[in-house]
Amino acid sequence: MRLANVKTRKETGLSYVMQNVYTATPFGTKIMKELNPYMPGQEEALKREFSKMEKILELLNGQPNLKDILYECFMETKDCTYTLERSENSTLSIVELFELKSLLLIMEKVRKLLIENREYVLDEFMLEDIEDVLNTLDPGKERINTFYIYDEFSEKLGPLRKEKREYEIALRKAQKKTKLYLEEKYGLEITPKFECTVSKSKSELIDKLKDVPELLIKDQDYINVTFGIKPSEEADGFITKMNQVTQLIEEEELKVREQLSRKVAANKETILNNCSRLGQIDFVMGKALYAEEHKCIKPDIVEEHIIEFAEGRHLEVEDILTAKGKKYCPVSMSLADGVSCITGANMGGKTISLKLAGLIQILTQYGFFVPCDSAKVGLCNFIQILIGDSQSLERGLSSFGSEMEELKEILDNSKSRSLILIDEIASGTNPVEGLALTRSLIEYLREKPYITLITTHFDNVAEKGMVKTMQVVGLENADFNKLDKEIKYANRKERINIISRYMDYRLKTVEREEEIPKDALNIAKILGLNDEIINRAKEFIK
Repeated sequence: MRLANVKTRKETGLSYVMQNVYTATPFGTKIMKELNPYMPGQEEALKREFSKMEKILELLNGQPNLKDILYECFMETKDCTYTLERSENSTLSIVELFELKSLLLIMEKVRKLLIENREYVLDEFMLEDIEDVLNTLDPGKERINTFYIYDEFSEKLGPLRKEKREYEIALRKAQKKTKLYLEEKYGLEITPKFECTVSKSKSELIDKLKDVPELLIKDQDYINVTFGIKPSEEADGFITKMNQVTQLIEEEELKVREQLSRKVAANKETILNNCSRLGQIDFVMGKALYAEEHKCIKPDIVEEHIIEFAEGRHLEVEDILTAKGKKYCPVSMSLADGVSCITGANMGGKTISLKLAGLIQILTQYGFFVPCDSAKVGLCNFIQILIGDSQSLERGLSSFGSEMEELKEILDNSKSRSLILIDEIASGTNPVEGLALTRSLIEYLREKPYITLITTHFDNVAEKGMVKTMQVVGLENADFNKLDKEIKYANRKERINIISRYMDYRLKTVEREEEIPKDALNIAKILGLNDEIINRAKEFIK
């Protein structure tokens, strides 16, 4: 069941958060990519997920060095899932066995760390014992991150390799004998690799060496000719015997790899289970550390269909402001089934407040802590946001046509316990029709079992008592004399920034429409619009 579409996940800020939660293992990254939301009826499972995050934080805060040790292990982890699947029907290569051994060494190290801190570690995080299969891959129990088909793997390997070394030594002695003979007879300098390089400028020497039966041309370029020692009859015998032994060694190593592959296959499920648990630890650690860094808290999960939060912060916007040295103004909100409206002029942060409500809800349902001081959240069946859509505009639809297309999709797919977020509906058509459409939509939605939050420029969008109206505090409490002095000599960009500093983005509930301040006129006046126009606008409002 789909909770929210791609656009909603992006516009609310969920995608931003998920991109910034760090996972170090391929298994943790896979969990993040395939993450599913918790739906109504899964409240207890969601609470357990939050308990995992709390337990991880307790562990990491109790052992400050543990985080770095775990991440050091995680960053060296490679996904061997395909290799494990192959082990059942194929013989693994040396490289594959090396990668598996490396993974098992990491698992052993992490398991020991978890055992040392057992009181903080949930059973579902504990890795299973893989010492048996690790000992098979590491018969010497050296626990070094290398792999080789050791002599210990087979009784035959040691003697065969010893025999091969003896032939190699004998071959080298035979070639050295030839080397000494050639050096003495022809005055050559022959390398330990039994090669002699002669410049092509010495054509006579080259012609002479071509006739030497103990030499052959191995390589040449436009400058030099390289001669090598041709194996003698004695050396040829050693080479033949060495090749025969090499073949026997390769056959024995293949048998060893087959045996090791069967051992790995027999332990496949245990290793895969540990991979999953490593991913879980990595993923939950990532979420928990992100939450701690961004001062996010565990929301209370309730049965009622509500969203309540105090001092909420939109994480993406907060990061942007922090990077600019600016402070975020937190917002509190309480929403339940029915329609709530946020009114106020542009620059008042209505859209960010709308997105924040969606972010708190969707973060909760995807198992993340939320950026506020406190929160109560009831799970939804469906979340969708209606906001400007550039993709529809690219397809040739007007902004109003795009809105209506998307609104139909929302209404067609909404169900009980839905959260519908609508930003400035009908702002792309004439005000009379826009207001009429907004009022009609509110009347339609207010009886539905949905939490609907709408931002709008329009006043009087519903009859008294039909909807909850919230107003951006805006410039209501601003010191306009001080503001005028600051803005008087500022340039255009600076004036906007100054107004933003004086703007109070918090929301207050409005009981009577006449209480709603007209910040649009205040902002227009501050920015220097003609007094005659401002005063005439005030008369029209009256």
